[in-house]
Amino acid sequence: MQSANGAFPWFEKMPDDRYITQLIVAGFGKLKKLSAFDASTDALAQPILQRALGYLDGRLAADYAELKRQKGVKLADNHLGDQQIQALYARSFWPQPAVAAAATPAAAYYRQQAGTFWPSQTRYLQAQIALVLFRDTKTARPAQDILRALTENALHSPELGMYWKEVRGGYYWREAPTETQATLIETYDEVKNDQKSVDEMKLWLLKQKQTHHWESTRATADACYALLLRGSDWLAPTQPLQITVGGQPVKPEAAQAGTGYFKTSWSAAEMQPAQGKVTITKPDAGVAWGALYWQYFEDIDKVTSAATPLSLERQLYRETRTAGGPELVRISAATPVPVGAVVVVRLVLRTDRALEYVHLKDQRAAGLEPISQLSGYRYQNGLGYYESPRDAATNFFFGAVPRGTHVFEYRLRAAQAGDFSGGLSQVQCLYAPEFGANSVGVRLRLVVQEARPGK
Repeated sequence: MQSANGAFPWFEKMPDDRYITQLIVAGFGKLKKLSAFDASTDALAQPILQRALGYLDGRLAADYAELKRQKGVKLADNHLGDQQIQALYARSFWPQPAVAAAATPAAAYYRQQAGTFWPSQTRYLQAQIALVLFRDTKTARPAQDILRALTENALHSPELGMYWKEVRGGYYWREAPTETQATLIETYDEVKNDQKSVDEMKLWLLKQKQTHHWESTRATADACYALLLRGSDWLAPTQPLQITVGGQPVKPEAAQAGTGYFKTSWSAAEMQPAQGKVTITKPDAGVAWGALYWQYFEDIDKVTSAATPLSLERQLYRETRTAGGPELVRISAATPVPVGAVVVVRLVLRTDRALEYVHLKDQRAAGLEPISQLSGYRYQNGLGYYESPRDAATNFFFGAVPRGTHVFEYRLRAAQAGDFSGGLSQVQCLYAPEFGANSVGVRLRLVVQEARPGK
């Protein structure tokens, strides 16, 4: 698919694509780093790479020439774009063959721009700039300044590892969270040789995968490259975990090859109060995690709230009309609701990490009916979801739930008198079912309000 000028299209018969070409050159460079590719001996790949490098040098030279051609442009100002940074990063894998003579001033100019204007770039591009400057011995010192700034702005958590608050994804390739973290791992390993930080960042990458899918083949490839080939070897043979439940060791009959996954279950007859005490010991370094489920039956209105790092609170209000507009009055077991009244269900969802593909099921009392009977997409307070009313519950489906607290509401009408179980709300993450929560079960009393005689 390579054009005569050395560029690659995105798909066959499409125009030359600079971003794709630079991505391929960087990919060849990563293969070389892994000793999986030798450009000097690979007769098939060598001419492909040579032509692609020539294309990169030519485009960089053209950028610089166009900049100088424009009237009134000050070269000392910031003219650094993501395409130039990606070109420098891809080229930094290949000190040989040397940059074409016509492109040498352009490469030097954009490296100088990168060393000066890196603070205004995304974390992804800052990591690429640090690698570019470090691999060029003449500009190696600014790379340490970038690493120092990255370290000062990083967040650390025993649960989530090392990460950056502003890396949340966006519309552009330079904002992709998985590729950003993978490139930062590469940077900390090569520039700083910081084993501790590399392992902490690997932990974030794994925990992010626990509740997300890696959104592209490129993200998956970058993540695997960072996890398997940077920092300590997490796939080396490890000692088994030492787990006790109620003082008795758990010895799995068989563990899954590669991951070490196993599952152990106990029947209801085997359960004892002492089994509520669980100890886990990991003899060697690295990461391991699992989940413990204790399932039992209980009357719905006696269920207590349960939460993981994901929590759910459900609040019921009666909507009343006043001279100042509608007001919400909190409903409790001691406050009956008259038939015909509007009941507002307020759901408060809290999560300490971003989640994808989340299902929330909100059960309702048999005497209540949804005012909005139609399914459809809704948007409230920055959170988009699909709402699907059913006979006994309303289901909510979230493609993405950002980290933080989210509040949304929907309305029901009291349709029949009686003393009802008010149900409860349950939420669970599709990709990580261990991230689930439920609200408190409640009872609800609906009464017929006596008509007042008119004048």
